[in-house]
Amino acid sequence: MGFKCGIVGLPNVGKSTLFNALTRTAAAQAANFPFCTIEPNVGEVSVPDARLEKIAEIAGSKEILPARLNFVDIAGLVKGASQGEGLGNQFLANIRETDAIAYVLRCFEDGDIVHVTGKIDPIADAQIVETELMLADLESLEKRVGPLEKRLRGNDKEAKMAMDLILRTIPLLEEGRPARYVERAADEEKAFLELQLLTSKPVLYVCNVDEDSAANGNDMTKLVAEYAASHDAAMVIISAEIEAELAQLDEEDQEEYLKSLGLDAPGLDRLIAEGYELLGLQTYFTAGPKETRAWTIHKGCKAPAAAGVIHTDFERGFIRAQTIAYQDYVDLGGEQPAKEAGKARDEGKEYVVQDGDVMLFKFNT
Repeated sequence: MGFKCGIVGLPNVGKSTLFNALTRTAAAQAANFPFCTIEPNVGEVSVPDARLEKIAEIAGSKEILPARLNFVDIAGLVKGASQGEGLGNQFLANIRETDAIAYVLRCFEDGDIVHVTGKIDPIADAQIVETELMLADLESLEKRVGPLEKRLRGNDKEAKMAMDLILRTIPLLEEGRPARYVERAADEEKAFLELQLLTSKPVLYVCNVDEDSAANGNDMTKLVAEYAASHDAAMVIISAEIEAELAQLDEEDQEEYLKSLGLDAPGLDRLIAEGYELLGLQTYFTAGPKETRAWTIHKGCKAPAAAGVIHTDFERGFIRAQTIAYQDYVDLGGEQPAKEAGKARDEGKEYVVQDGDVMLFKFNT
C-alpha cells in the first residue's frame, strides 16, 4: 500500500534537490530560478526496515522486497498560485492525488541562492503555501454549491451530506484555517475525502538546513517546531545538501559520513518514519524460501483487508491467517519453531493486524 507524498514549497528552498537525493535520480531539475520543475516528477523509493533482513535470513529467502512509497515533486508555488500565478493551477491539481503533503521550508542562509521573497523566513513560507492551498479549496467548494443545490431538490442524501460538509468548511477556510480542522462524524469521512480538499491532507514540515545544523537544528527549525505543534502537523529536519552527498556513496561510506556529522540515519529514514506516523501506517511481513516481503497497511486494518493488499482474491476468499509476532519469529528461529512453541496463531476475519506480524494467508479461490 504505502503512500504518496507530495513535496511542495516556494522556489529555491531545496525542494527538487531533496527529491533528487531521496529518489537517487536526476529526474527533477534543480536550478537557481523559479519554476525549474516543469512537470511533476514521481519517484518510488524503498522503505528501510531492519527487520526485513533478519526475517529473510531465518526464512532462507532468495529475495528481499521492501515496501515502496512514492514522492511527487511538484513545481514551486508562489503567492497567487491559486489564481494561476506562475504555474500554480496545474500543480495544485497534482497535489490532490497525494495522501500527505510535505512542505519544504528553507532554514539556512546562503547568499548565492536567491529566495523568491527576498528574505529567509520559514514560517512566512509555510503560510504562503498554506494560504494558496486554502484559497484553491475555497474556490473549489464555492463552485460545487450550485450543482449540489439542484440535486438537493430531489432529496439526494449524498448531496445533503456533501452540502453540510461544504457549508461547515467554507467559513473555516475564510477564517484562514485548513480544512483538516473541520469537525465531522465517522460516517461523514468518506464524503469529506471525496471533496478532495488540499488542506484536508496531513502535513509534514521538512526543514531544509545547512550541514552544520543537520544534527540539532537551528533557531529557524525551533520556530518551525513550535509552529508545527500548534498546527497539528509533523516536522523533520533534513539537509538536502547532505542527502545529495549520501546518494552518491555506497552503504559503508554512507555510515562513515553520517557518523562524522553526528547523524544516526539518512534523512530519508526520518522522513519515512514521520510520514508513517502522520498517516497511521504500519508494516506486516510475508516470508518463505522464495522471498521475504514487507507490506504497508493502516493501523487498525483487519486481516482480510491486509490480505487484500497482496491480491483482491485473498480478501474475497479469506479463511484465516497464520500469524507470528515479529519478535517471536526472530527469537524462536522461524515459522516451524514458532509453531512448536505455540506462537503461530490462526486468526480470523476480525483480527486487527499488528505492526511486524509475519503472516501466511489461507483463502478460497
